[in-house]
This record gives sequence, structure tokens and C-alpha cells, in this order.
Amino acid sequence: MARTASVPGEGGGAPPEGLVDEAATAKAVVDERGIVTGWSEGARRLLGYRASEVVGRSGAALLADGPPPEYLSSLLTLPRWSGPATLLHREGHPLTVNLLAHLRRDDGGRGEWLLLTAVSPLGVSPDDDAFLRRSFTQSTCTTALYDTGLRLVRANADMERVIGLPEEAMRGLRVSEIVPHEQADRTEQAMRRALETGARQDLQLSLQLAGHERPTMWTVSLAPVWAGDGRTQGVLLSAHDMTEQHLARQRLALLNEASLRVGSTLDLVRTAQELADVAVPQLADFVTVDLLPSIDGDADPPTGSPRGPVRLRRVAHQSVLEGCPEAVVPNGTVAVYPDKSAAAECLTAGRPLIQNVTAEVMKDVLRQTPERGARMRRFGFHSVLAVPMRARGITLGVATFSRHRNPEPFEQDDLLLGQELTDRAALCIDNARRFTRERATSLTLQSSLLPQRLPEQSALDVASRYLPASAEAGVGGDWFDVIPLSGARVALVVGDVVGHGIQASATMGRLRTAVRTLADVDLPPDELLTHLDDLVSHLAAGADSTGDIGATCLYAVYDPVSRRCSLARAGHPVPALLTPDGGVRFLDVPAGLPLGLGGLPFEAIELELPEGSVLALYTDGLIEAASRDIDEGMDTLLQLLRRSDASLESTCDAVLRTMLPERPADDVALLVARTRALDTFHVASWEVPPDTAAVAAARKNACRQLAEWGLDECVFVTELVVSELITNAIRHAEPPIELRLIYDRSLICEVSDGSTTAPHMRRARTYDEGGRGLLLVAQMCQGWGARQTTNGKVIWAEQAL
Repeated sequence: MARTASVPGEGGGAPPEGLVDEAATAKAVVDERGIVTGWSEGARRLLGYRASEVVGRSGAALLADGPPPEYLSSLLTLPRWSGPATLLHREGHPLTVNLLAHLRRDDGGRGEWLLLTAVSPLGVSPDDDAFLRRSFTQSTCTTALYDTGLRLVRANADMERVIGLPEEAMRGLRVSEIVPHEQADRTEQAMRRALETGARQDLQLSLQLAGHERPTMWTVSLAPVWAGDGRTQGVLLSAHDMTEQHLARQRLALLNEASLRVGSTLDLVRTAQELADVAVPQLADFVTVDLLPSIDGDADPPTGSPRGPVRLRRVAHQSVLEGCPEAVVPNGTVAVYPDKSAAAECLTAGRPLIQNVTAEVMKDVLRQTPERGARMRRFGFHSVLAVPMRARGITLGVATFSRHRNPEPFEQDDLLLGQELTDRAALCIDNARRFTRERATSLTLQSSLLPQRLPEQSALDVASRYLPASAEAGVGGDWFDVIPLSGARVALVVGDVVGHGIQASATMGRLRTAVRTLADVDLPPDELLTHLDDLVSHLAAGADSTGDIGATCLYAVYDPVSRRCSLARAGHPVPALLTPDGGVRFLDVPAGLPLGLGGLPFEAIELELPEGSVLALYTDGLIEAASRDIDEGMDTLLQLLRRSDASLESTCDAVLRTMLPERPADDVALLVARTRALDTFHVASWEVPPDTAAVAAARKNACRQLAEWGLDECVFVTELVVSELITNAIRHAEPPIELRLIYDRSLICEVSDGSTTAPHMRRARTYDEGGRGLLLVAQMCQGWGARQTTNGKVIWAEQAL
């Protein structure tokens, strides 16, 4: 049994009255092989074949002369074909028809052709002039016919409706006489071009027509009308009202502009002002943005809609009038909005609303807020659109759009546009609110982790500055520190954690604590950075986040006795040095990898610094900027150090003022230190033979030196410390042994030896003869410890003066 395709209208019988006679068109379906698969009642009327006689057979049998080759080639390559065809009637006589063929393909790509031709005669003759005149008059296209003198000959009913005049009143007049508008002159010029060139002219016009409340947008087509002899007899004007489409395009353009302008920063007030700016004058004549005061707190505002009179803080407003004279509430002021105000009603309802300012509404406004009502009456407010600002389920405030110059009241399309603008702005404002809160938390955390004041010490004069990044970049993880060490030495630290925000600040705090702990062990700079690198690697491995944890660091130790400085860095910018003779340079400290990458050791350098030398340690935010090359930034830093005066505080201020923009993109930490030296008067040392008999001589030398310094009150404790430390060195260590006393802010006693074995306190039992020496030292001094040197170790004890 042959497959039969569906052909609309297939079947017999006359159609019910009032319905279209589908059998008036002959329809057949032919597949890719040329086999007929569908046959309609109209096809039966045309050729006399019933469907059962045709379906499943070759369609070529229905052609009187066989299929012409050009037909087949056309049908195989074109989506549609039309032309005359001679068909064979069932009774044997040929029948020439105009055939139209459509190529159709199913989801599998298989094709078939739908063939159509008219069967029944037309109900109206194409030469019926009365029918054509009625069609012209009743056409829904706004149409008018003009002669070669540009005088109106005919106008259809829609043209009469648009112009507001009957055809009799316009006949014989030109466009510029019917519509006295500058666009009418433009239209007549285009009509002349159409007559002269014979080419259609297209225009887009904006017209304020009589009887229309607002300007309307039109697309106008002007086509020449040709006579039978080829002469132009006139111009046919066809116009289409595109006002709604034009307004829709304007709304889309406004939304696009808002996406570019609103939320350009993470500043809450600026974002609100951007919303007000973008909505005037395209949407409203006066716009206000008011936020709930609770959004300034540390916690999120309560969910849901506020009820009753609502307190709002004005953050932005804009007007078509200079100076926003309509505003009653100044920016930054909190005001109460009563129950029946548009702002309170839309917040209570949780949806936007349009309020037409009727006499009754004005009466309520004057009664509840007299000053606001007086302004509304003075400037002629007639329509208000209030939209709640909500983001992430939280109500933030309300945006109010008002019209007093634009005579059109707000409509549903305006409400949707206002809601879209406000929703976008609300999300940006919520982002700004959250960022501001996180930034404040980060700044507080970072401030608590950075040194509140620099420690007192005699080795260096130090000044420091920390400047957080701009609000757009967020708080970073830059830090600095000054750490007093044993032997009157001082460590200088500057570091920079990757990233911004609370995570960076917290990581910075952990690293700063780790550095202080490692410094307390008196590790040299390269070893300290190695341990710090391991810590960062462990932090990164255990971090519950998608972001990497990394940092750079510069660690320097200065000894005022030897005036030697040891430095190492892990991916950090090199320090700058200003010597007393005016020379400036960057120190050639081996770079090392940033902390957290691991794998390679760090290298330290050691150099002797003349007293009065200035070291400048900083983070990369100081020398890197979008407006200049990093080399330029480094050169500028050297020039500023060369011109610096004696005040380190002034030097820091000059460096930041000159090198940083008003809104830096990254955090900046700056640490500037001027070296001091302890002269021979404040330092005394003696070599000690590895013999217990030398202990008494060492005590005597120490007491003599204390008397010279006027520290007689320290003799008792110092004798005990010297006896214990030297005795331990002679018994448990190796020569050479040396005793050194340093008179600084405290009295420091140091004993060095050639052994790397560190001492430790132990708890002596009741009848033990030894084991109590270091315990006594720890009890009598404010601190003691040991540090490794290249040739052994140093045991030190410090007494407060």
C-alpha cells in the first residue's frame, strides 16, 4: 500500500458557508523519486484523477509532454519554483496551468515538493475598478497619491485618521501645506527625487501631528507611479507608524547605556547617582534614590518588606532643572515617608507602582508632608513611578521617578523599564555595600596586624608608611615590621601577600607572626625565608579556596656593632640604599622565588654600611603603575632618596606624594631606616682561655667595665651570668671563647664559642650539684638565648637598666 502524505483540504464536498474552499486550489505532493504521495480534492477537480489512481505512481505521467530537464534541475537546487506547465487530464486532453512548487524537508533531511495551482475562478475581477478603489481607501497602510505637481489626489481612510482631516479638505494641497512642519519640506524633496530618478525614496520622520499628544515616528516610502507609455504620473506615499518600535529601541538603548554607566565603581553613593543620571531625561524629569539606613550596618538588612511609615536616607537625586530645585531632602539626610507616599507603598507591596498625582493624592501629600506637597504643586508633578530596590532577597531602598515637564504619564512599558534599571542598579549597590563592609573588615584586621608603633631600639632610626589600595582594588596583604634581635641587632621585614580582601589580610597576619617567631630563633635571613616558604606551601595545600596563596618577602638584619647588614629576598623588589656621601643604588640581592613555590634555596648577601646610611624597603605598589614603566618608577625612587633631607618622616611623605596617584591600584608599604653604630665605648670584649681558672679573670674584667660605665648596680647579676656562661663554654664547648659586653638600652652579656651545640635549661634534682646555672640566668635577666654563627654559637643574656 502506498504512503500518502498529508495535503490540507483533501476530501470532497463543498465547504460550509463562510469558510475558505480548500478545494479551490489543486495540491499534490511528490517525493524525491518523483512519486506522488499526496493528492487533494482540488487536484481531482483539476485533472479528474481520484487519489487512489495517482498516489504511488510517477508524477511524470501527469505531464503532457514529459518532464522538461530544466524543471527537474531547478526543483533539485531551488527551495521554490514557479512557471507554466502542461498537464494531462484524465480524459486525455492537455491543460496548461501556472504551477508553484515548494521544497520541504523533514528532520531527517529527506525532501518532497508541494505542487499548487488555482482551480476555481476569482471571486472578483482584477479589472474591477470599484473593488480597487475600495481596497485603496480601506487599506490599513497610511497611503496617499500625489500628482507630478505634488498635489494630493487621493488619501485613504487611515491617512484621514492620522492627519485628522477628510480627503476633500486635503485634495489639491501639498504635503507642506497639509502638515506645516520642517519634515514636510524634507518629504517634498524626496518626492521630487522619486519623480526625477524613477527610484523609490525611503525616509524616517518624527512628526508632532495635530490631535496627537506626543511626537510620532514614521517610516515613509515614496514610489513613482508610471503610466502605460512610461511617463511618471505621480507619487504614491506609504507610511507606517513606528512610534512603538522607536520607543522600544529607545528603551533598549537606555538599558544598554545603563549597563555601561551604572556600577562603574564599587562606591555605593556614586552607583546610586549613576542610576539617577542615566534615567534623566530619557525616563523621568526628576529621580531620587533613597536607601534604608540599616544597610550601613555590619549586618544585612532584614528580609521582607518594611511596613508603615518608612525611614529612608537620600543618597542621590537628579533633575532636568539645574540644581535639582524639586528636592526637599538633601543628600545624606534621613527622612520619614508616610504610609500613602509612593515610596512607602511600593516598599510595603514589594513591587513597583505608578501613582498619578490627582487632586486627592495631592491633598494627602500636602496633609502628611506639606513641604514636599508644595514642591510637587509648584513644579507640576503629575505622574510618579516608585520601584523598590531589591537584590539577593534583601530590600535596599527605593528609586522614585517623577514627571513634570514630560506631559506623558508613566505607562506599563515605563514601569518595566524603570524596574529593569532599578534592578541592575540595586545589584550594583548591594555589591558596593558588601565590598565596603568587607573592605572595612579587612582594613580593621590589617590595621590590628600591622605594628601599632615601632619598637624602641638603638640600631636604626625608622619611619614607615602603609597606604591601602583604592576601593576598586580592595585591601591587599602588604606588611612591614621592625623586630629587635639579640646583641642590639634589628631585623627589617617587608612583605606582600598575593590577592586582596580578608583572605589576603588574614594570610598576612599569619606570615607576620611566623616571621616574628622565626626571628626570635635568630635564624639568618636565607634560612628564615626557607622556613617561611615551607609554611606558605603548607598553607596553600590546606587552603579551602580556589585561589592560590603566595607572597613575596624581604628580610634584613642590621648589626650596629659591626655595622654589617645581611639581606635575603623571596621574589620581592630590591631595597634602595643612600650612603652618607650622597650615592644611591639598588642593592644586588639575589631574587629568589616567591614564597610558596619552593624547590630552590634562598641566597643572602652581607655588606658593611657606613653610619648614617639610609635603607628603603617597599612593596611593588610603590614602583608599579599603569601610567609608567617599572624602571621609571625605580629611577624616580632613587632621585627622591638622593634629594631627601634629614627627616625620615619627610622622606616617606615625599616618596608617597610624588610616586602614587590619588587612587592607587595596589597597597603600598614603605619602610625607611637610617643606620646607627655602637662605638668602642659601648662595646667591650675579651678572649677567654679554655681553662676554668680564667673564669675569675673574666668576672674581674666585666666588673671593671661596669664600673667604667657607671653600672655598679648590675655587678652582682653580671658576675653570676659571666661565671655561668663561661663555665659552660669551657666545660661543654670548644675554643675560641670570647666574652662581650654591650651597653645599650639594656646591658647585654654574650659568650661565643666554637661549638654548634645549643644549651638548654634542665630541672635539677634536690641533691644534684649542678644544672641550676641557666635557670638562675633566666630568673635574674629579662631574656636569654642562643644564636648560631658561621663558626659556632653565641649565648647571650640581657639585663634591663
